[in-house]
Amino acid sequence: MNVLFLDPYHTGSHAAFSEGWRARSRHEIEILSLPGRHWKWRMRHAAWTLAQRAAALAGEVDAVVATDMIDLAAWRGLAPAALARLPHVLYMHENQLVYPDAHKSERDHHFGFTNILSCAAADAVWWNSGWHRDVFFDAAAALCARMPDFAPTDALARGRVASAVMPPGIDVAPGPARAAGAPLRLVWAARWEPDKGPDDFFAAVRALVARGVDIRVDVVGRSSAPLPLFDDARRELGDRIDQWGWLPSRDDYHAVLRRADVVVSTARHEFFGIAVVEAVAAGAFPLVPRRLAYPEVLASFESPGVDDGTYDGTVADLVDRLQALAARKATGELWQGDPERGRRAVAGYAWDRRAAAMDDALPADQAATVRR
Repeated sequence: MNVLFLDPYHTGSHAAFSEGWRARSRHEIEILSLPGRHWKWRMRHAAWTLAQRAAALAGEVDAVVATDMIDLAAWRGLAPAALARLPHVLYMHENQLVYPDAHKSERDHHFGFTNILSCAAADAVWWNSGWHRDVFFDAAAALCARMPDFAPTDALARGRVASAVMPPGIDVAPGPARAAGAPLRLVWAARWEPDKGPDDFFAAVRALVARGVDIRVDVVGRSSAPLPLFDDARRELGDRIDQWGWLPSRDDYHAVLRRADVVVSTARHEFFGIAVVEAVAAGAFPLVPRRLAYPEVLASFESPGVDDGTYDGTVADLVDRLQALAARKATGELWQGDPERGRRAVAGYAWDRRAAAMDDALPADQAATVRR
């Protein structure tokens, strides 16, 4: 098959997804992209802009895949008719009905409503997790209930029927076996925003230092605005920090993951948690809150009689759990005798498996194949 992939926000995890699938797919995938910035404007204009660009491309197309950053209903109305009638898949990295608003402003429901109509316009809707799918449709139903009339409940029904869970893929080479002894090396990798709970992470690290636990810390990520919380933490942690901030090179980022003993999440919002999955694949022990998509995404990590890699979501429990992990690492028992358990648990997310699953799931209508 020949697939046209519409990626209006081509950066970060979005770019990693489209490029990762293309590199391993048995199909021919052509990515039509726009730079990953100005997300509100992208959602407004991407349908028109990409429709114009698609009209100028040559070659056969059998199916179209688009991400949630496009108004898919508008695209199908604006694209050349031959493309518009092809099978369309919508991939939901995130949605604008429940995505956290860092500025606590009045939410613009138009963006969330665009997601609703995009789901209705798709022949298939793929979600990175079942939790994401469920919270979206719950929020969509609540929004429709607020409408004075003509609520598009049929659009929600169409989107639900078309839905399938299709996790993204990862590509991280495992690191070397971690040696016993101190220190315990922690990695926290996330957007530097309040919804990722950096305040909880830094509070836990301070408590560990106060208890005399020997730790090293890697804090990976970046923010679009200055955050005094991070500046204060950096001053306080001083020489306990090995990596701080954004790593533009994927090789350098993966190197940080491969040296970590424990990957910590303090997220209050997470649709999938790809940084945690990547770190576990690289050999880090996960410590994540029992909420959001984590119980689903790391379900295979659970094993009777051993540590399940979760905490109750409070700072107090996080500190106790990390101290216990430090003690286990000191005696060479961080993994309780099974250092490959984490890698086995996330092996299903390897790109070779995920690409094959997505290749197989693409809706095909050979009669509708068109030459642009």
